[in-house]
Amino acid sequence: MRLKVLFIMFSVIATQFALAQRSVRIGYVDMDYILENVNEYQVANELLQKKVAKWKKEIEEQQLSIEQMKEDLDTERILLTKELIEEREVEIKALEEEVLDYQQDRFGPQGDLVRQRSQLVQPIQDQVFNAVQELAASRKYDFIFDRSADVVMLFAEKRFDVSEQVLRMIDINRKTDAREGKPSVLEAFEEIDPELKARQDAYEEKKSERDSLIEARRAAKLKEIEDRKKAYEERRKKMLEEREAKRKAKEKENGEEGSEENSEQSSEYN
Repeated sequence: MRLKVLFIMFSVIATQFALAQRSVRIGYVDMDYILENVNEYQVANELLQKKVAKWKKEIEEQQLSIEQMKEDLDTERILLTKELIEEREVEIKALEEEVLDYQQDRFGPQGDLVRQRSQLVQPIQDQVFNAVQELAASRKYDFIFDRSADVVMLFAEKRFDVSEQVLRMIDINRKTDAREGKPSVLEAFEEIDPELKARQDAYEEKKSERDSLIEARRAAKLKEIEDRKKAYEERRKKMLEEREAKRKAKEKENGEEGSEENSEQSSEYN
């Protein structure tokens, strides 16, 4: 960093010697300030934040669905066969891996957020660069630095700040482009990213298939549980009926034995 500053200072001094016939004109811009005052950037940034919120919501919904599946499995484990338990565990693990992949696709180093943010900032940076070039050429500037970049500026006199002039130049260029029918930065940002759209469509299709599969398995699982309950009730009913039949048979047998004893006692008395 110090070498860069020394190099810049050396370049300025060298240029002063080379341009001994006139003074060197130096200016700087504040990129952060410019971005804050470019309406297209603000609107596009809001659109990006809405996308980020949507992606986060999708991830949260998937995680809640997985947690619900784990709770259901814990609740119904006693009613399921070993094969069904293993199948459900494999399905839950696959969904967890899918969520991790989705998080990486959206928020990873090469994910959609980084790419979309680059698509948002790059056109604005191009606008600023073009405006700076035009300003430098028309006002005879020798150097224009970016205060928000890596260049260390220990002190910068406000009168050398040309950010407002750059903003005016951007506004002029915007109006010129509008008259010529060229798309604005916002329109370019709102254009659908083919890769992003393909990934989103694939995700929606996969999600739909997964939801259908989960619903089918849930219905099959509920039917199996219902069948097990029904079979248990039938066995219980049959067992109760058999127990009742044995009780009645025993009562009948005891009644017959009592009748025979009474008959024998009556015969002996006579």
